[in-house]
Amino acid sequence: MSHAHKQFLFAVALLVGFALAALVHSQNQSGFISIDCGLPNNSGYTETTTGINYISDSTFIDTGESKYLSANHDLNYYQPYWYVRSFPQGVRNCYKINVTYGTKYLIRAGFQYGNYDGENKPPGFKLHLGANLWDKVNFSTEFKQTTRELIHVTLQDYIHIVW
Repeated sequence: MSHAHKQFLFAVALLVGFALAALVHSQNQSGFISIDCGLPNNSGYTETTTGINYISDSTFIDTGESKYLSANHDLNYYQPYWYVRSFPQGVRNCYKINVTYGTKYLIRAGFQYGNYDGENKPPGFKLHLGANLWDKVNFSTEFKQTTRELIHVTLQDYIHIVW
């Protein structure tokens, strides 16, 4: 795959609705972080259907561009998918999340293309936890949503989610 093609794939690769959650046995949100990727800086909301509190991803990453999926999609998408973050530059893009060393975490990442760029070319990309391949994401339809999750015991006081 050419470098230019890889850049294109990264340009449309979207990480949305990323949720990092310490494994807890209660119904409250203590120990959970729910990150809405692409949400404007310093903003947040409580999703009305689930009651989950979401925050912007702006403090976890310094690359990419925030995009709002057009208003006509709002009724079709779960609120954490209204905004997306695209990555038109770079070969690898990383979220850095501070965690507690030696703790077990459930890491869940949701993705949606949504044709925000008008190209009608759903992307495919590799998802890494640090340097290790976590999974591959390949969209089969223009507006399909997909989720990847794993349980990870941290070996440092931070993790990198990379694609």
